[in-house]
Amino acid sequence: MASASGLVARVNIGSQTMTVEWEGRVIHTWRVSTARKGYVTPRGTWRPTRLHKMWRSRKYDNAPMPYAVFYHGGYAIHGTYAVKQLGRPASHGCVRLNTGNAQRFYSLVREVGPNNTRIVVN
Repeated sequence: MASASGLVARVNIGSQTMTVEWEGRVIHTWRVSTARKGYVTPRGTWRPTRLHKMWRSRKYDNAPMPYAVFYHGGYAIHGTYAVKQLGRPASHGCVRLNTGNAQRFYSLVREVGPNNTRIVVN
């Protein structure tokens, strides 16, 4: 079990939720969308590798990825405008959040730093 220190985002693929913890205390729980049928959201534990206030997917028709926190190659936690799909699998593999929640998460990661942030997907 990893230590409770720092910022931890726990993505639960089964429940399509993301829980954000600070120093072991839950501060947010949000609905997400992960990979739909035919795609995969990788499971594992990572640290953020890069952050972009606005990114556009080179792979998927220049799709907007606001407040993107990349954690594993091209996989990121980012905002979406398809909010009606949140709570069920709908993405190409990224973890999608309501854009306001993505902005909050992005700001937290910037504030505490990638080295003090872990992203756990299971």
